[in-house]
Amino acid sequence: MLILFEALMRYAAAMNLNPMRIFLLAFGLFIAISIFGGSVIWWTLGLTDDLTIDGAAPIVGAAPAGLGEGWRTYGGDAGGNRYSAASEITPENVDQLDVAWIYKSGAFDGREDVSRRSAFQATPILVEDALIFCTQFNDVIALDPRDGSEKWRFDAKVPTDGRPANQFTCRGVAHWADSEADPIAACAVRVFMGTVDARLIALDAKTGAPCAGFGDDSEVSIAPSIALRWPGEFQITSAPAVVGDVVVTGLSIGDNLRTEAPLGTAHAFNARTGEPVWAFNPVPRDPADPARATWANGSADIVGHANVWSSIAVDEERGLVFLPTSSPSPDYFGGHRAGDNRYANSVVALNGETGKVVWDFQIVHHDVWDYDLPSQPGLYEVRRDGKVHDVVAQVTKMGLVFVLDRETGAPFLPIDERPVPQEGAVPEEVLSPTQPFPVATPPLIPTDLEPGDAFGVTLWDKLACASEIRGLRRDGLYTPPSVEGSLAYPFTGGGANWGSAAFDPTRNLLVVNMNSAAQAMQLHPDTEDRAEITELDHDAEFAPMEGAPYGMSRKLILSPLGLPCSPPPWGVIAGVDLVTGDIVWRRTLGTTRDLAPGGIALKLGTPNFGGPVITAGGLVFIGAAMDDYLRAFDVETGVELWKGRLPAGGQATPMTYELDGRQYVVIAAGGHARAGTRLGDSLVAFALPQRP
Repeated sequence: MLILFEALMRYAAAMNLNPMRIFLLAFGLFIAISIFGGSVIWWTLGLTDDLTIDGAAPIVGAAPAGLGEGWRTYGGDAGGNRYSAASEITPENVDQLDVAWIYKSGAFDGREDVSRRSAFQATPILVEDALIFCTQFNDVIALDPRDGSEKWRFDAKVPTDGRPANQFTCRGVAHWADSEADPIAACAVRVFMGTVDARLIALDAKTGAPCAGFGDDSEVSIAPSIALRWPGEFQITSAPAVVGDVVVTGLSIGDNLRTEAPLGTAHAFNARTGEPVWAFNPVPRDPADPARATWANGSADIVGHANVWSSIAVDEERGLVFLPTSSPSPDYFGGHRAGDNRYANSVVALNGETGKVVWDFQIVHHDVWDYDLPSQPGLYEVRRDGKVHDVVAQVTKMGLVFVLDRETGAPFLPIDERPVPQEGAVPEEVLSPTQPFPVATPPLIPTDLEPGDAFGVTLWDKLACASEIRGLRRDGLYTPPSVEGSLAYPFTGGGANWGSAAFDPTRNLLVVNMNSAAQAMQLHPDTEDRAEITELDHDAEFAPMEGAPYGMSRKLILSPLGLPCSPPPWGVIAGVDLVTGDIVWRRTLGTTRDLAPGGIALKLGTPNFGGPVITAGGLVFIGAAMDDYLRAFDVETGVELWKGRLPAGGQATPMTYELDGRQYVVIAAGGHARAGTRLGDSLVAFALPQRP
């Protein structure tokens, strides 16, 4: 038996298959041997979903006027509700959905050699009677929303000879209408896109022609604060945001390479001219900024990052932008930056015209776990005690949900400061003694893992997993990184990610999908190996953390068969009542259908990348999982009602719209190279059969 598995592992390695495919190949072989040979002892297979919570979310009121009409921004609206007023598709007829049209972008044509470094994560917007989206390589394409035929196309000509730290990807574009221009003039309505080489480009939304009056011949380039080690260290992956006549973009920067890293400054430009309006650096260098006191010994003058790599939310009425900030550099050691490091790992509300801080709330103090804020802050209207409350909801990698008052940043649902583990930290580290925890809503995924919890198909691999877990420090969430090795559970890609959450305003219901897997993190005393690393991406097993006394390694905790050692489900979707904080329902998300040999579809849940959308018809649509499906869930109960087959991985957030009396649900199906899902270049639209 072991010889067979070893042979399979050698074959998989030779074929350059990723770990998820390796373990599921092994898993499929194990199943076949078990069924036909009867010689394998099944041990805690875990086919039942222990995390399932059965409940129902009742309707409590009507949606705010105008919310969900169309899909004009990446998150459906500027506040990221991901809610649509479209209602033709319902729980009663969703099983009749079929493919209405498929558009193939040809994004890989001439770029085949870099396809394995790409992810198609785009969500289209519907403006100017066109679906407009960006491809993996920053082509911007406009389609007829009725039949998917191409209207226009623009090629940003991004370089493909570099290695982007976060793959070749573009999650979306932004839309702006010039109130001072003749509506039929060129570039009176514009589309903005950020690129893999950190340019912001303005195009005519009607024709795709570059807007020559913006910046330098339709574009502005964002220069890094210091020289890059390689071109892909610094890029834009998320859609820009628009507030008034200002367009704002964040940056994605390679992690863990060095302490003195590029600044994570968010930039705002005049939407007409491209002239800089303001810039906000989440690492406060202004001596007058009160947040600077939380960075000891002048550390704010040397540290970089704390960048805004995910989506920005906008409160158009208040003129505010909400930034989800990330970790200071490097992620796993903060001994040189003692203090809470305020503005990092925070929701920061800025005045959209000036860039001045209105309020900030820190989700993680002094982050040394790479628990940055990966999701767009959700700007929602919640009904409580007969009143409408404007809130900001932030979902996190830790599986926690924070809900704040939008006007002040004070907790809307209670938040406690609780003691967190301190033992095991390296001597030079200065940890925060407490961290914020939501009181009303427990973690949506587990945060504790003991040897006895180890998952295994057989006694053999279960015991191997138990031994692996036993060898790590495991004091719960926020266990400090250590030289001996520490458990990170959820892992740094765990909990919520860039797909963000969706909100049903008629039920006060937040819907979010999350990953649940465990990771081992370890610090390594100063070593010569650190100087040899010049490029780093999120899949790196070793990171040098130059300027710190330690390097860092991290890895998913997998069994000898390549299965996660944490118990399934490894992907979940849940509904949370934002009035009470209660988890209303929680379900497994994803099967092994496109991972295991022979299409074996075990409902264990899978890692997932992409987010949900909610419709007035009472449905949640989501792709995200590592099987090639778009799914529909009942928003009231979380019960899965339908799934539609995709030609490639659906690691993107869908969108939906009604046009000429017909509702369409559209998703990018192009896969995610690092996740190992099927790659492609398709945009797929589903709809009910056309009525006579």
